[in-house]
Amino acid sequence: MDKRVVIADDESIIRLDLKEILEGDGYLVVGEAATGDDALELIRTLEPDLALLDVKMPGLDGIEVARALKGGPTQVVLLTAFSQRALIESAREAGVVAYLVKPFRSSEILPKLAAIVNPSSVAAHVAETPSVDDKIETREIVQRAKEALMRERGLDEPAAFEVIQQSAMRARTRMRDIAQKILKGEFVG
Repeated sequence: MDKRVVIADDESIIRLDLKEILEGDGYLVVGEAATGDDALELIRTLEPDLALLDVKMPGLDGIEVARALKGGPTQVVLLTAFSQRALIESAREAGVVAYLVKPFRSSEILPKLAAIVNPSSVAAHVAETPSVDDKIETREIVQRAKEALMRERGLDEPAAFEVIQQSAMRARTRMRDIAQKILKGEFVG
């Protein structure tokens, strides 16, 4: 039986990308939402196996939705461009089983989701998943690179983040790699 999924993100392009990736791997996307409130209502009505929730959405955020669903049949995965320790702790306490860092690729998403919906594959998955500390270090590197772009190019934070994100997507590499180039002064983008 196909695993049923609800996707909630206020950016329609992210929802579209995720839907394409998931349906291409045999998941059944049963609902989509742009706000936390709509996501909560959809998830309570449809009771999917998985809910992929953006951390920052209008109305309830992803962690608040996860908290409201805690103990229910749906496993919650957060979608985030952020990774502070406090966020990770709040997410754990809210019952979130995993999180995916934007921008993501199917090669990262699918093994993680497979491990969640098929716990017997968790041992193999754990060996190939970066640790929380690695992810936090990546976030810190990206943050420093954003600050450097803001200083050097007079950008605001969202614009600096977009430069890093878009450069990573064009180069088909990790944001961390682009951020390291920025910090070393090797970035031309």
